[in-house]
Amino acid sequence: MAILAIDQGTTNTKAVLVGPDGEILATASRSTRVVYPRPGWAEQSADEVWASVAEVIAEIVAKGFAIGAVGISNQRESAVLWDAASGRPVGPVVSWQCGRSAPRCEALKAEGCEPDVLARTGLTLNPMFSAGKLAWLLDAVPDGHVRAARGQLKAGTVDSWLLWNLTGGARHATDHSNASRTQLMNLATLDWDPEMARLFGVPVEALPQILPSDAMFGETARGATALPAGTPIHAAMGDSHAALYGHGLEGPGGIKATCGTGSSLMSVTRERVWSAHGLSSTIAWSRGAGALHALEGNISVSGHTAAFVTKLLGLKDERALTDLALTVPDSGGVVLVPALAGLGAPHWRDEARGLVSGMNLGTTPAHLARAALEAVALQIHDVFMAMQADLHMDLPVLNVDGGASRNDMLMQLLADLIDRPVLRADAAELSALGAARLAAEGMGISAPPVRPAERTFTPAMTAGARGEIVDRWQDALRRAML
Repeated sequence: MAILAIDQGTTNTKAVLVGPDGEILATASRSTRVVYPRPGWAEQSADEVWASVAEVIAEIVAKGFAIGAVGISNQRESAVLWDAASGRPVGPVVSWQCGRSAPRCEALKAEGCEPDVLARTGLTLNPMFSAGKLAWLLDAVPDGHVRAARGQLKAGTVDSWLLWNLTGGARHATDHSNASRTQLMNLATLDWDPEMARLFGVPVEALPQILPSDAMFGETARGATALPAGTPIHAAMGDSHAALYGHGLEGPGGIKATCGTGSSLMSVTRERVWSAHGLSSTIAWSRGAGALHALEGNISVSGHTAAFVTKLLGLKDERALTDLALTVPDSGGVVLVPALAGLGAPHWRDEARGLVSGMNLGTTPAHLARAALEAVALQIHDVFMAMQADLHMDLPVLNVDGGASRNDMLMQLLADLIDRPVLRADAAELSALGAARLAAEGMGISAPPVRPAERTFTPAMTAGARGEIVDRWQDALRRAML
């Protein structure tokens, strides 16, 4: 029985049909627009996001395969608000990259609220997370807070928006992994926290029901998509969590990095770990037996760095950027800090801005191209080292997935800088594969097996060269945070 995994990401939506043996039977993809209406703001059209999902489903269904169930993995923290009666969005999807809620976060910090927010939710007061975004959306709608408290408006993350549409408005639900990224769920009770809802001004009545990640989330409605009515939806997970599950890293000691528009490093922990190094406590996923905790570090602009510099240099595509970077043996002392949407973990400085340092008369576009790829690897390096410190262990390898993981040069730089082997998954669609595995388990059938790594990148850089790169990077970081 094939499982259809919908992987709704920041810049594209994929549908991946997974067979019982883990074979990818078919894929479909649509790009999704992100617009930047003001400096530091990022948003999408909720209608366009849903349309992209309907289109990839239709493309897969047209291939004629029998589909037994649906699983969902989705971009996290992005916030959506819609009218319960009409099902129409009443504002944009406020992206996880968006900084419009920064003033609210700063005001709450000034009031001394951050320790309590961190204790309850595992998350620092940062505009990445959903609560401030939902509050902004409610402020922007006439009588938004009143209508939400009456249940006339529905609020949630992208998974809940997709579930609402797939079920024809029959279900307003989310899972623990997505809920744990909102700053509204209490990690101890695994339910919405009334105090956090009050603090951010988001009525609990507007929020979705929180279910285990492998729950039965409903059935597809007639006419909602090309899928037959009654197709069960048996899993929902945030994309980073789904990738962790796709790697098969279900216990302590393993770590993965999903390298996409941003990057997420995550490791399962036996219980909640309180970070002393700028990481977040979160829920990896939940099943009938309970929830698994995890430690995570989020990087705001990761793979997006390469896309940004590709455009800046007027190159055709990111392959051209890598080819250009390969023409020089090093960056010539050039360092790029891609704080284009502030800095995420482990620094959490949303006021930081991007900069380029170390240029001289001998600097060429190739040096900047190489510095861009180094910057992606160096950000992951910082989170990896913070993860080791918080877990009090040496992590032997780093498992990687995501679109940017297909770049061989980047993966070699990453292995060199963390001084650990990097194991690349054999499929970029690991979030979708993780959702498919969990959906199969939720149905009580054999889950597709975990796929072995496609390639291992072994460290080859000297300790001296590594130290020089890291030292220049840390100096540049200090300048970006001034």
